[in-house]
Amino acid sequence: MTPEWLLIDTFGGAEPALIGLGSTPKPFVALDRHFKTRRGQRNRSLDDIRSTVLEVMADPHDRPIDRTTDDGDHRIVAVPLLNSEGRLHAIHLWRGGVSDELPRRDPVGAWHFNLTAGTASGSEDLFDLYGVAPEDRRSEAALSGAFNRLVTNHDEGQALAKIVQSEPGTEHQAVWKVRRDDGVERAAHFSCRMLDERPQPDAPRVVILRGVTHDIGPAEHVSSAPPPVILEHRVLDAVLAPGHYHAYVDLKRLALIKWRNQPMPGIAWGNAVGEPKPAIHPDDLPLARAMAKDLAHRKVEGVIRCRGLDGAWKPLHLSVALMAFDESTHGGLVTVTEAPTVRE
Repeated sequence: MTPEWLLIDTFGGAEPALIGLGSTPKPFVALDRHFKTRRGQRNRSLDDIRSTVLEVMADPHDRPIDRTTDDGDHRIVAVPLLNSEGRLHAIHLWRGGVSDELPRRDPVGAWHFNLTAGTASGSEDLFDLYGVAPEDRRSEAALSGAFNRLVTNHDEGQALAKIVQSEPGTEHQAVWKVRRDDGVERAAHFSCRMLDERPQPDAPRVVILRGVTHDIGPAEHVSSAPPPVILEHRVLDAVLAPGHYHAYVDLKRLALIKWRNQPMPGIAWGNAVGEPKPAIHPDDLPLARAMAKDLAHRKVEGVIRCRGLDGAWKPLHLSVALMAFDESTHGGLVTVTEAPTVRE
């Protein structure tokens, strides 16, 4: 049997680990655990792969590796997977016989979220995986925009809780559905880790979530991909009247995490190409903070002005309920409608 491609994470914060074997997701498996060795005996495969990983990590901007091993019996191919900043996030690596045919390599794209700033950035590989047209690609967008093409699974609450907590060292893996811009639905394995970083020597520290998205096949052929509708989502959708929209909000940052279903039209929320930057009107920030604080005691309502796609401030009526993402982390479930009048 021809060996399969290995997908090895190099996010930082931990030793490189196996997160994909061919199109099969792997749960951060240590390389020496995957390549089991007998006591006192060397494992040539492990030695070759470790040395190649270290070589790529030392100079990820060099060309991909494709060479014969020292014994002349094997071929090694390594493809670095860089994010939009040129930082190495993972390595696609293959080791097989010199006469073996190189198997097809699954699409994989690197990305990172600045959880402190609430922004998301994707690589060209990720845009290719999502089927994004060249004119719609943007180096940085709002964090909420990163979920626009995704159908999450039953672990959605756990994933949102981790984003709210933003604790360095936190890892997450999940198989979610990707709705490409061309309408094709794919199953994708997401692997990521949060890191405490300082972008510049004199800059404040920030929490960065670094990850890769691995296309593992057509959504209908992957049993772990999300079902068309999860039961609790169906219940939420059933209570929505026309003109009402649901959103999940980080109460600490007063920031949109993701829309529960369709986004409200006319609102600047994704920081996409040609759109103004999302924002709450500065004069309404005290009210927004008070609403978030009062949620500990009761459901709250209020009118908040948010930036519209035309750049003007748009009054929105927000009805907010406290929502448990997991046992210890809460956010806001916001029902959004157009406010009947503009506040002066």
